[in-house]
Amino acid sequence: MMEQAIMDDRTPTITQAMIDAYDEYTHLTLDRRGFMRKLTALAGSATAAAAIAPLMAASSARAAIVAPDDPRLAGVWATYPGASGEMKAYVARPADATDALPSVLVIHENRGLNAHIQDVARRLALGGFLVVAPDFLSPAGGTPPDADKAREMIGALDTEARIADAMASRTWLAGREDGNGRVGAVGFCWGGGLVNDLAVADPDLAAGVAYYGRQPDADKVADIKAAVLLHYAGLDERINAGIDAYRDALEAAGTEHQVHVYAGVNHAFNNDTSQARYDEVAAGLAWDRTVDFLKAHLGS
Repeated sequence: MMEQAIMDDRTPTITQAMIDAYDEYTHLTLDRRGFMRKLTALAGSATAAAAIAPLMAASSARAAIVAPDDPRLAGVWATYPGASGEMKAYVARPADATDALPSVLVIHENRGLNAHIQDVARRLALGGFLVVAPDFLSPAGGTPPDADKAREMIGALDTEARIADAMASRTWLAGREDGNGRVGAVGFCWGGGLVNDLAVADPDLAAGVAYYGRQPDADKVADIKAAVLLHYAGLDERINAGIDAYRDALEAAGTEHQVHVYAGVNHAFNNDTSQARYDEVAAGLAWDRTVDFLKAHLGS
């Protein structure tokens, strides 16, 4: 019976249909009221739905993997000129670095530059990179604390403006004296799509890593000069529908690329703040591949 969505030990059971409904809510047209109505039907009761919903959402209460005050790192906030106004960014680098470092943009999900993405930036900095995580909501006043509001604001961004801001961010990072001038970009979800767009638009991007990101139009792929590494979740039917066309276009253009599909995992499998969708094994493998790829193409 449907009430079995709450098991005897009171641990909610989360089905794939529930995760698909959450993806529809966070990425497509389903609003919060419609999501909870659908989740209630799937879970069997409003009580079960109320227990399940937070497990699929990202939780800002989950502890950072690398603390903001980790003595191995130097983390600061910076501003620089964007194409559509001043950009604010979180900057992290190894505290003891004396040589110019390979440089990486970390591009956030559709929740904006939140604590999780800042944590991801610190993790990457520990790998020996100068990392800049821009807030692409800077021209609109910055990332708000409310994730739903952030998604709404990101949905209202102009496509060409956000690509231009990404190019301005790459240019600023390439010009920093503590970087070696070679810049890559890593993006997640919305940010993965922007990495693909940046690779098309910016011939000076050296490497792009897109986690479960929307693919660019196939007829634009020949413009990509960067090497690209693409991570996809095996259960992410919405995004995966574009894999074949993207791979075929990359092969036709002779663009260096790697495509990895992680079987049995969901969209956002790298986000450890989302209990229901995070997959430790897939996330770890994708991360190791990402760091190795960036070192190979940016220097180490």
